[in-house]
Amino acid sequence: MTDALIIGGGSGMGLALARTLLAEHMDVTIVGRSADRLAAARAELETAAEGRVGTVRADIGREEDVAGLFDRVGPVEHVVVTAADVTGAYGPSTGVASSAARAVLDTKLLGAWLVGKHAAGRVTGSITYTSGINAYRPNGSNTIVAAANGALTSLASGLAVELAPVRVNVVSPGWVDTPVWDQIGMDKQAAFTDMAGRLPAGRIGTVDDIAQAFLSVLRNGFVTGTVLHVDGGHRLV
Repeated sequence: MTDALIIGGGSGMGLALARTLLAEHMDVTIVGRSADRLAAARAELETAAEGRVGTVRADIGREEDVAGLFDRVGPVEHVVVTAADVTGAYGPSTGVASSAARAVLDTKLLGAWLVGKHAAGRVTGSITYTSGINAYRPNGSNTIVAAANGALTSLASGLAVELAPVRVNVVSPGWVDTPVWDQIGMDKQAAFTDMAGRLPAGRIGTVDDIAQAFLSVLRNGFVTGTVLHVDGGHRLV
């Protein structure tokens, strides 16, 4: 049995989680669309891995890929989904192409649902999705991303009932320094400095902050149908 399957584990929060779980002597399989990125991530992880590392190339926006993924890995204890495609999805809705909006939904929402669909009967412990602060603090330039993230709460609630006793939850990060920011096309450092000054926590989040949040959800067998906010207090300001 695979201890943890991390979809989107080739970079950012997913890669940090893989490092964290491997340090816990868990066997981890990371999943992504880019073979090159997966190979680089595996090489990095294997240098200090306590558990075993596997990789599978798959696009969770494609049902045949998701079905094939679970056929290949077999039984798995925990599934975590951090995959996101937000290319071209930021800006006023009038300027966002419908193809970019569909790509967000294909990955963040429909892809998440496909994981739940094909994980049924294969996953023994939990499924955890990743949403984000824009579901609670939209700013006028991230509406479709906010919509997809917000919908994950309802999806997790439904699947928590449908797939019980498998637990289904959502981790909702605030602003975290990840490669996703490179897709947005903004002055990242200036934005981070401004946001850090506003947050009660006084800083931007790190991928390790989020990895520890995922780990707490995976470990607690009495948490299901829940959103864990890890946002430095962003919802308060």
